[in-house]
Amino acid sequence: MTLEENLKRIIEKIETAKNNHGLKQHVEIVAATKTRQISIIQECYKLGITTIGENRIQEAEEKFFHFPGFEKIKKRFIGHLQTNKAKKCLNMFDTIDSIDTIKLAKKLNSAPKKNKKAECLLEINTSKEPQKHGFPPKLTKDLVSCFNLPELNIVGLMTIGPNTTNEKQIRNSFSDLRKLKDIINKETGLNSVIELSMGMTNDYEIGVQEGATMVRLGTGLFGKRQQ
Repeated sequence: MTLEENLKRIIEKIETAKNNHGLKQHVEIVAATKTRQISIIQECYKLGITTIGENRIQEAEEKFFHFPGFEKIKKRFIGHLQTNKAKKCLNMFDTIDSIDTIKLAKKLNSAPKKNKKAECLLEINTSKEPQKHGFPPKLTKDLVSCFNLPELNIVGLMTIGPNTTNEKQIRNSFSDLRKLKDIINKETGLNSVIELSMGMTNDYEIGVQEGATMVRLGTGLFGKRQQ
């Protein structure tokens, strides 16, 4: 199938997932473009995808340098970010979607900004899998402290579903993120946590059903990566 056909199918599945559960939230498709050619990203943009996600600083830097049109695309960093690359990442990306420790949050907070607060998501390990990064799925001192950092604009949470085909476990992982969002908003009184980034190619429909406002899609859009 072509990229256009894949995108049409994904949009239809998102709308069906929303309609079947009486939901009306806008769901942003974040094209996970790791290893993808610039020409493919250009095609995405022509088809109406205005947000991409990259998870490697060096690869993204090369792409952004060679394609000035990236200024029209919202660039989200969706990978694990090392603290020593925080400043560079802030200068390259529009959002950091994977703040997974208070140490990283403080580093980003103190790094020079482009005349505005850094838009961010906090990564939560709702599956509790040891190989995954993220804050534990509960209201901790470190988690709350992130919202007191003046140079960060934390607008949402993100998670990666568990490595399983068990739908109940996946659904619980996503519903736990939604519940944590409500708890944070109630605790802080800010109601600033709006976005829920949850769901990838194999589980985005469940993510949408549980309230996702963003889904990160790679192979579902582009097919398998060429080795």
